[in-house]
Amino acid sequence: MRINKRNAFTLVELLVVVLIISMLAVVVVPRVFRGLGKTKRDLARSNMSNIESAVERFMLDCGRFPTDDEGLNSLIEPVSEFGDKWAGPYIKKSHLKDPWENDYVYIAEGSVNVGSYDIVSFGADGTQGGEGDNADIYNE
Repeated sequence: MRINKRNAFTLVELLVVVLIISMLAVVVVPRVFRGLGKTKRDLARSNMSNIESAVERFMLDCGRFPTDDEGLNSLIEPVSEFGDKWAGPYIKKSHLKDPWENDYVYIAEGSVNVGSYDIVSFGADGTQGGEGDNADIYNE
């Protein structure tokens, strides 16, 4: 006589596994997304450093920093008044977007960097102000 053995999981065993996976997800997922926001803020600061270098090269070639009207586009497209002095492009256009795909903002008369210029990312929400991932990020 032959006895059939079942090689399957019971409903209780499956529910226990689903419960364990759910509990892990509740703990792990918020940490991953919180870390992702910090990573994007760090990346925005790193990109600002590259933009600062490009602005400094522009200043060395042209003898002044870009104006508010010229903005960061002056790093990509020649400013007519400089003629042969402008030796750009100084940076790729894609580098002028923050990690949230918003444009960096250039302010010639900085309010954070008094006596210099500000480069600003408005964070995840793309609007001025905010907290956490939505907080504004300024160059140092």
